[in-house]
Amino acid sequence: MLKTGMIIAERYEILGKIGTGGMADVYKAKDHKLNRFVAVKVLKPEFREDTTFIRKFRSEAQAAAGLTHPNIVNVFDVGDDEGVYYIVMELIEGITLKEYIGKKGKLSIKEATSIAIQVSMGLEAAHNHGIVHRDVKPQNIIISTDGKVKVTDFGIARAASSNTISSNVMGSVHYSSPEQVRGGYSDEKSDIYSLGITLYEMVTGRVPFDGDTTVAIAIKHLQEEMVPPSVYTPDLPYSLEQIIFKCTQKSVGRRYAKMEDVIADLKHSLIDPQGDFVKLSDVDNDAKTVVISDEELGEIKHTPKTRSNSRKTEAAPLEEEDYDTDYDDGDDDDEYERRRALQKSKKKKKRAVSRAVTIVGFLAGAVILIAVIFFFVRASGLLGSNTDNENSGTQQAETDDSGLVQVPDLVGKTEDEAKALVEEVNLGTQMIGEEPSTQEKGRISSQDIPAGTMVEAYTTLKYYISAGEEEITIPNVEGETGIAVQHALENLGLTVSVQKEYSEDDGSGNPVVSPGYVMAVSPDTGSTVNAGDTVTLTVSRGLDFGGSAEVPSVVGMSEDDALTTLGKWIDIEVVEEQNAEIPAGEVIAQSLEAYSTADPDEPITITVSSGDQAPGTATEDTATEINDTAQQNAAAANGEIWKCTQSLNTPQGYQGGALRLELVQESNGETESTSIVDGQSLEFPYQLDITGIPGVSQGTLYVYELINGSYQQLGSYPLTFEKAE
Repeated sequence: MLKTGMIIAERYEILGKIGTGGMADVYKAKDHKLNRFVAVKVLKPEFREDTTFIRKFRSEAQAAAGLTHPNIVNVFDVGDDEGVYYIVMELIEGITLKEYIGKKGKLSIKEATSIAIQVSMGLEAAHNHGIVHRDVKPQNIIISTDGKVKVTDFGIARAASSNTISSNVMGSVHYSSPEQVRGGYSDEKSDIYSLGITLYEMVTGRVPFDGDTTVAIAIKHLQEEMVPPSVYTPDLPYSLEQIIFKCTQKSVGRRYAKMEDVIADLKHSLIDPQGDFVKLSDVDNDAKTVVISDEELGEIKHTPKTRSNSRKTEAAPLEEEDYDTDYDDGDDDDEYERRRALQKSKKKKKRAVSRAVTIVGFLAGAVILIAVIFFFVRASGLLGSNTDNENSGTQQAETDDSGLVQVPDLVGKTEDEAKALVEEVNLGTQMIGEEPSTQEKGRISSQDIPAGTMVEAYTTLKYYISAGEEEITIPNVEGETGIAVQHALENLGLTVSVQKEYSEDDGSGNPVVSPGYVMAVSPDTGSTVNAGDTVTLTVSRGLDFGGSAEVPSVVGMSEDDALTTLGKWIDIEVVEEQNAEIPAGEVIAQSLEAYSTADPDEPITITVSSGDQAPGTATEDTATEINDTAQQNAAAANGEIWKCTQSLNTPQGYQGGALRLELVQESNGETESTSIVDGQSLEFPYQLDITGIPGVSQGTLYVYELINGSYQQLGSYPLTFEKAE
C-alpha cells in the first residue's frame, strides 16, 4: 500500500487511496507535470513477481491507452517505478454501477436503457479497435457525478486470463459468458453476453444466476435458463426483455452480431417499448464447425438410438413397401391391409379436425369484424342512445372543435378517482410503476401527458403510483473529496451543510485526512434519511499551522479541483469571467499569489472562465431549466403547436436505402423519442415538417439507414422548434 505524499515516476503524487480490487489498488494522485488530478492503479505485490503476467499487463494497458471515447475511462500512462507497476487513468468522481444499483434496488426502464446504450457505445469503440473487454460487469462501469457513464479496466481481464490467476481475482463469475466459464475462446460476443446480464441486473435488481460457489454459478451459465426478468419487473417492456434474451443466448451464434446492433435495438425500444422487432434465432444457422473430442465421441456412440415421430412418419412408406413385396405368407397380406385401413382412418380424422379448425377460425374472424364495425359506427355517432344523449353535454364541455379532449390532472388522485375522470372524456389509463414522491403513498404521483394537453379520444394516459417519500441511505464517503460528496448528496435530494475543521497529525508530520477531503458525515454512513433532510459534511483543513500557510496554485484547474486544493482555506469566493479562449469551468486567476504565505482564515477569490458566454448565463440557464416544466405545461394547456421546418441535406455515407428518422427531445427531465420516418427512402434535400413537444424549442434528429438487414446510424442533427402561429 502506498502512503500519502509518495511520488511515483517523479511525477505522480499520491493523495489518498480511493478504491481496491482483486489485482490492484487505486489512488487519487496529482500529476505535477500536467497540473491535473488522475487515478493511479497500482498492481498488488503478489502479481509483481510474474514476468509473463507483467509483460502481458503492459501490452494490454498500452493497447487500452489508444482508446479515446466519452464512455471509456481514458488511460494516460503505464509504467513501473522501482517495482511498482502502475496505470494512470482519467479520474472520475462518481460511483460504480454496482453501488448505484445497490442504492436504488433496481433502475427505471429509461435509466437502465440509457446506461446500457452508453456502455454499448464505449464497448463498440473498443471492438472497432480490436479490443475486447472480457470483464464487463457493474463493478467496472462508473457513473460520474454529472451523469456520464464510463467503462473502465479495458484489457486487464485479457492480461489476467493469460496467467493462472484464481477466480476470485478474476472478478465475479455472475457476468461471465458460457464460453468464458468453459475456458474457451472469447470475443466481442462475450462482452455482449455480459452486457445482457448487467442489463438484467439493472432492471430487476438481481443477477439471473447465483449460487454458493463460483463453480455452481458457472454451471448455471452453461446449463440453466434464466428466469425472465419480467417475473421480477412486471412492467418491463416486451422489446427490452427480448433484447436481454438475445444478448444472453448461450449459443454465441444466436446473440447479436455486434454492438452496433445492440445500440440500434436499445434506441428502438425507447420509441416502441412493446414492439416485436427483436429477432431471436430458433436455430444457430451461422454456427461454425465444432471439433468433437474423443470423450464426446464415445458418449455419442454409447447413446441409445431413438426415433422421433417425424422419423417414423418418413419411414412408414418404406415399411409399406416391405409388406407389399413380401409374398411368403398370406397373414402378412392381411396385416398389410389392416395397416392401410388404419392409415386411411387417421387421415380422415386429421381432415375432419382441420375442417373444424378452419370453420372455427372463420366464425371468430366474423365476430371480430362485426365488433370492430360496431365500435367505429358507435364512435362516429351514427349509432346513438339515450345514454349518449344524456352525457353529450358533459363530453362537449371537454372536447374542442377538432375532436380533441383535454387531459385531466390525475396527480394526487386515487386510481379509482383517476379512472372516473378519464372515462368522462373517453381516455384510457395504464399504471407503469411506482416512484418515490411527496404524494401520499398509493396515490398517483405523476403522469406522462401533462394535465391540460389536448389529445385524441381513447389515448392512454400512463401514470406512476407514489411509493411515499424516498428514504436515502447515507453512502460511504471515506476517501472522497468534500466537493464531490457535496454534489453527490445534493443529487440525492439532500440539503448539505459544509463545515471545515483541522485534522490531527498521523504521527509522521502529515494530516490523518488531507485538506479538502471528507473527515466525517452526520448522520453517519449507513443511516437512513428522507429526501430534503439536512446532512452535515465535515471537510479537512489539513494540519493547523496557525496564521501562516503556503498558497497553492490553482490556475488551470477545474473549479471543483481548485476548491479541493484550497481545502485549508475556509472562505473561498468563486467569480466568473467571460473568456472565449479558456474552457468554461477552468480557473483563470486567483486573488492570493501562488506559493506565497498567507493566513488560511482570510478570504481568497478564484476567477473561473464562463467560456464564450457572459457571466451569469449559466445561472440563468439553470433557472430556465427549473422553470421548463411549468412553461411546457402551460404551452400544452394552451394547445400550442411547436414545429420544425428545417431542410435536411443528404447524410454522409447514405447509400439510397430505407431510412429511419427518430426525434429525441428533453421534457420535464425525461428523454422522449418519436419515430418520424420508418422504412422509407427519401429524396434530399428533404423538407422536415415535424411537430414537437409543446414548449420545447430544441431536439435532435437521428438518421439511420437499413444496411445488410440492420439499421446503422448515419448522423445526428440539432433541430429548432418554434411555436406555430
